[in-house]
Amino acid sequence: SAKGSLIGIDQDEAAIKAAGERLKDFKENVTIIRSNYCNMKMELQKIGITSVDGIILDLGVSSYQLDNKERGFTYREDVPLDMRMDQRNPRTARDIVNTYSEKDLYRIIRDYGEDKFAKNIAKHICLARKEKPIETTGELAEIVKHAIPMKMRAVGGHPAKRTFQAIRIELNQELEVLRDSLDDMIDLLNDGGRICVITFHSLEDRIVKTIFRRNENPCTCPPDFPVCVCGKKSKGRVITRKPILPGEEELKNNSRSKSAKLRVFERVKE
Repeated sequence: SAKGSLIGIDQDEAAIKAAGERLKDFKENVTIIRSNYCNMKMELQKIGITSVDGIILDLGVSSYQLDNKERGFTYREDVPLDMRMDQRNPRTARDIVNTYSEKDLYRIIRDYGEDKFAKNIAKHICLARKEKPIETTGELAEIVKHAIPMKMRAVGGHPAKRTFQAIRIELNQELEVLRDSLDDMIDLLNDGGRICVITFHSLEDRIVKTIFRRNENPCTCPPDFPVCVCGKKSKGRVITRKPILPGEEELKNNSRSKSAKLRVFERVKE
């Protein structure tokens, strides 16, 4: 609407520039802020906003970041390991690959990549970096490929896909940021306001589903209690009992939407 305001928050400088260009005809109604979405409450306070009617989170790595090989997210090219969503961050994927202990590499590849060969991949990374530091995405992809049994390499996409996801999530603290932000965002909503979150893998989706359900029913009383005595009040309702998935047309136009899931929570104030 002509009276509506749109506030965009992103930590990637390239995304800020692209959004500014795309929305330049609406600049009276648009504010673009370079920050992490976990700072949403603080950033809104700075511009005098204490509540909003709607929030959309589009999580994970963008197509631009994946396709721009200089950003060092891709396992299909041989470029310097980077993977920073915010290029002001001094730490890169190279630092994680070359400095984390074998135990910590195993943990993140197992937990964030959900790769059943995590132990062997971590071992191969540590053996390879003893010879020389691992500098590029191509080097890392080759190391991961050789850590996975030959017959399993063709299953479930590129063999390095899960390891790259794990390192990216660890570097950008993606799950911690999501986990620590959703409650505050629900609190920011006006009565009837909605938060819509698009996730791209099961780790994100699980967090969103759990936090939405907890805000709908926060009661911590034992199940055998006849009435609630904990005093915790519901903040609203989950609109999507099951996530909304991309339709045929979306999949045809945007193949990367294949793993997307949309969940929605509506604020209801008493």
